[in-house]
Amino acid sequence: MGKMEEKNLKLSPMEKLEAENQPKHRHHMGLKASRTIGNVFGYIILVLISIIWIVPFVCIFFQSFRIESSGVVNYVIPKQWGLDNYAWLFSADSDFIVWYFNTYIIALFVCVLQTLFQLSMAYVLSRFRFKSRRLLMNLMLILGMFPGFLSMIIIYYILKNMGLTGANAVPGLIIVYVASSGMGYYVSKGFFDTISKSLDEAARIDGATRAQVFFKIILPLSKPIVIYSLLTAFMAPWGDFVFARYIAFNTSSGMNVAVGMWRWLQKDMINSHYTHFCTGGVIVSIPVIVLFLLLQRYYVEGVTGGAVKG
Repeated sequence: MGKMEEKNLKLSPMEKLEAENQPKHRHHMGLKASRTIGNVFGYIILVLISIIWIVPFVCIFFQSFRIESSGVVNYVIPKQWGLDNYAWLFSADSDFIVWYFNTYIIALFVCVLQTLFQLSMAYVLSRFRFKSRRLLMNLMLILGMFPGFLSMIIIYYILKNMGLTGANAVPGLIIVYVASSGMGYYVSKGFFDTISKSLDEAARIDGATRAQVFFKIILPLSKPIVIYSLLTAFMAPWGDFVFARYIAFNTSSGMNVAVGMWRWLQKDMINSHYTHFCTGGVIVSIPVIVLFLLLQRYYVEGVTGGAVKG
């Protein structure tokens, strides 16, 4: 009999159990240490990314209070602080109020109409079974893969013939933004698929119409996806630049804030309007920040609740 076997015979049952568990304990400690190290490196990377992401916004915020010069400078902290730039934006010398109002009107109408059309389409595709339903869903998904730039020229000429460009670009942009709302059904449909169809059937038995079921039963139960749809519909026109500039074509009364403020960055205006641009950026970001802070929980629930296969 070997020495190891003799040693094992002398061990008590408890000591034998501890000896057997030592390799497992060491393995567990090794996994825990490697996981901790991985988490530390992950947090360091996230902190660095956050700093890189937030530095430009901090610089813009500081520059909005600079009053010693309105052009581009090579320092961040202003030498003289004041609210002159904010006062100028809301004065008669600036068109910022017109641009801001145009953007607000566009975002408000698109927010309401697009959400209504998108949720209605999602509810129909979630609850109804009809011929070519699958074909329609696939067709909308395929069309959504093509960039909107492909149709910009024809849309421009259509709006121009209708008199909805230039000074009348606001209603034209609302029509364009809302026109394809139904094609964004997939996230909302995934959320509606998680709601039991027995609620619809019970309401129909009690005499409710399809519209009553949708507005009075399904939507109150779908607050996360409704708020998610409202936020995404509000954000798209609020920050749009390319198509808005294309439709407004240098007519100040039809511009949104993105197009109007872009003009301040041109070579002939940047030296006298750079601080005004930074100030406008701060003001434009306030509604978005407030909305996300207040509705962040519902936004996350809407995304995760709609991320199901259906």
